[in-house]
Order: sequence, then C-alpha cells, then structure tokens
Amino acid sequence: MTVQHEKDNSRFTMAINGEIAIVEYQLRDDKMYLTYSEVPIKLRGKGYGKELVEGTFEQLTKEGYKAVAVCSYIKAVARRSEKWNSIIE
Repeated sequence: MTVQHEKDNSRFTMAINGEIAIVEYQLRDDKMYLTYSEVPIKLRGKGYGKELVEGTFEQLTKEGYKAVAVCSYIKAVARRSEKWNSIIE
C-alpha cells in the first residue's frame, strides 16, 4: 500500500480495502506538524496505523520536509525507531 500526499488537503492518505487512513498536518516554516492520524475502525489492530505513519515519514522525507509529531500515536511510532530521529521532532 502506498501513502499519497494530498497537499491541497494538508494530509497523507493510504487506501486499504476501499477505506482511507489519514495523517493530517499543518505546514509552518517548511516544517510539517503532524497533528492527527486515523485508521478506519474496522481496520484497527492490524498494523495499518504503523504502516501509514512510517509511509508518511518516508514520503515527507522524499519531499525534503522535516516534521514535528504532535499526535501521540505518531510520536510513539517515531520513538520506536532511530531511523526517524533526524527527521521527526
């Protein structure tokens, strides 16, 4: 599954079995503040949230952004891997 950046909507999305999981952000001073993440209720507990957040990290890195994790789940995913230390505050 691929994470898409919807710049016009200030969010990243991932389609899963016809459902959409999202990470919303606010852009300030070329830094993304990752404020909210959501996986549809019937898809929770299957690892899609982690896949969505890590895919978001990879996508924003490719696009040259740094980010601040505001959402508690996004913070938790970022903390679990040293890979994201230089990109996610």
